[in-house]
Amino acid sequence: MASCTRNEIMIKNERSFSEEEYHQGKTYFHESLFKADYENCTFDTCTFPDADASDLSFVDCEFRNCDFSLVKVSNTAFRGVMFKNCKMLGLHFENCNKFGLSAVFEGCQLNLSSFYKLNVKKTLFKDCNLLEVDFTESNLTASVFDTCNLSGAIFQNSILEKADFRTSYNYSVDPETNRIRHAKFSMTGIAGLLDKYNIHIE
Repeated sequence: MASCTRNEIMIKNERSFSEEEYHQGKTYFHESLFKADYENCTFDTCTFPDADASDLSFVDCEFRNCDFSLVKVSNTAFRGVMFKNCKMLGLHFENCNKFGLSAVFEGCQLNLSSFYKLNVKKTLFKDCNLLEVDFTESNLTASVFDTCNLSGAIFQNSILEKADFRTSYNYSVDPETNRIRHAKFSMTGIAGLLDKYNIHIE
């Protein structure tokens, strides 16, 4: 892949970037990323402090070891994107471009983020911290939560059919207010389905 420095990014005037690699240790602000399409690009150990990524498009891109916390993602397109070992606190994914939205999250911190009313079927969350993430009214059909901490995560009127929670923990899912047909849970996680009854299981 080609290599670009921050200065090179700032002077480009193309509307589309393909197979670019943005290197580790770089800090990108909203003025350094054009409102453009990024396809098959890699962002490695980059930080985006309070950045505005609104109206950008990321297709088949990979973010590795990046700090994406509190980035503005209004009408941002994420299609076939991989986030690996990224810090992504407080992201409002419900403001993204919903067309074709698809991503994989591996080893990420997504605490306090929101997927409110999003269609995120078959999404993989692997080894992630999902503390207090809002999944209210989201469609998580056939999604996999692999070894994730879901403490305080909100599932309300969510579609969790065929979702896999077997290796995750600290979740609270009310079967009466969520659709859980054919969802998978472990025996050790059964208590997370009964929290509303305030009973003790030993």
